[in-house]
Amino acid sequence: MANEIVKGIFYVGVDDRQTELFENLWPLPFGVSYNSYIIKDNKNVLIDTVEHTYGEEFFCKVKEVLGESPVDYLVINHMEPDHSSSIIELKRRYPDVKIIGNAKTLAMLNGFYAVTDNVVEVKDGESLSIGENTLTFHLTPMVHWPETQMTYLPEKKVLFSGDAFGTFGALNGKVVDEEIDVSQYWDEMYRYYSNIVGKYGMPVEKAIAKLGCLPIEYICSTHGPVWKKHISEVVNVYSHMARYEGNSGVVVVYGSMYGHTAGMAKTIAEALTDAGIKDVVLHDVSKSDMSYILRDIFKYKGLIIGAPTYSGDIFPKVEALLSQITLRGVKGRVFGCFGSFSWAGVAVKRLTSFAEHMKWGVTGTPVEMKQGGTGVDIKAACKALAISVAEAVKEA
Repeated sequence: MANEIVKGIFYVGVDDRQTELFENLWPLPFGVSYNSYIIKDNKNVLIDTVEHTYGEEFFCKVKEVLGESPVDYLVINHMEPDHSSSIIELKRRYPDVKIIGNAKTLAMLNGFYAVTDNVVEVKDGESLSIGENTLTFHLTPMVHWPETQMTYLPEKKVLFSGDAFGTFGALNGKVVDEEIDVSQYWDEMYRYYSNIVGKYGMPVEKAIAKLGCLPIEYICSTHGPVWKKHISEVVNVYSHMARYEGNSGVVVVYGSMYGHTAGMAKTIAEALTDAGIKDVVLHDVSKSDMSYILRDIFKYKGLIIGAPTYSGDIFPKVEALLSQITLRGVKGRVFGCFGSFSWAGVAVKRLTSFAEHMKWGVTGTPVEMKQGGTGVDIKAACKALAISVAEAVKEA
């Protein structure tokens, strides 16, 4: 059933509780929604479509809202296929629909679906009257694709934001945040942002600044709830992550083959709590999915990584994590490292060079254990590292 968000604006999105991996990468324990909206006016406007697998449900909702009336316009805020792959079917059902997008959108529309007819190119700041309401288009490139834009209805103070301000998690009945329990969405928002948008902090900051002067009473994203009650919190979370500002906590991530590096990690975590750090998150790279590790790295200021040397290099799953952190350009972390080896230590050297590449520097003295660490007070060195990181996090 279609939900009316505010007079004349309807939610016609769908929930996906079947897909296990978003983008075939990121787990979806709570599912995900693909959000689409209809504005009923002298002209009927559809904002984005949904993943084509759910097309039948989607078009039933569109028909429920419009009856026999046509879809006059489709506004494409984002061309990613989870929001655009129902376009061909939309054109089959509504052959006269005009498709609105910016120049980069229309190029992608041709590239993905070979659609070039009945298209309307819009530029940044342009407006289109649809009767009592006006569509105003704001280009927000690289949030998180080059063609992304947002559409604003000044008469209703509604912002259709594309993927911005989105989150993982299917909707459970209602759509608007004040009508549902949104507690599950906060951590999923961190995970969504860090995994999907995380590389594009500067474009996100620019988009937030660009739209900050608009009076907004509803944010209609393409994933997750419609934000009304919690708009300020949602914008703050996105702004916080776009600036790579972590909370006062420490993530300890480690790889371990036979338990030696794991033991060091546990000692460090305990010492961090003894030093007054309340939020300490421990991740074994062989157990924790990458998406949750990245979420917590975005969430907290402190990061300590440990790994054994493996085949003359660093433990492969830790190397994969370093690659993902580098890809996202995470800034300003308080960083410490530790490792272990049997006959030739490489892991700690790799971790320190990684920190230098990220321009973080290394806090405290890295701890490196040879074999079982016999005759060396490894625990004391681990505790000293933890204390150094804890003090730096408190001061950051």
